[in-house]
Amino acid sequence: MIETVTRKRIEILSDTALLKRVTDAIERAGITGWSVTPVLSGKGSEGRWREERVTGTDKVVVLTIAAQDKAMKLAEDLAPVLTKFGFILSMWDVEVIRGERF
Repeated sequence: MIETVTRKRIEILSDTALLKRVTDAIERAGITGWSVTPVLSGKGSEGRWREERVTGTDKVVVLTIAAQDKAMKLAEDLAPVLTKFGFILSMWDVEVIRGERF
């Protein structure tokens, strides 16, 4: 039987212009990997929005998986900028194979 371990899956919605700030925080937390996916449109408390490369308001989702302690370190690091820049950070438990990689 394959063994799994519980880790935190973390998704961060951010403006593309602030992506480096997010990935730097991930690395400061000791998390070794992440992926970035462009977001074309969405709707939030301020209404609908669409990708707009001309004005620089396009958005991305950054995905990473980490151990609990590293996930909490990342959340604490980004907490001050969540409201200031409108980031959305969500995390939940996932089961992974090869848990030592996370």
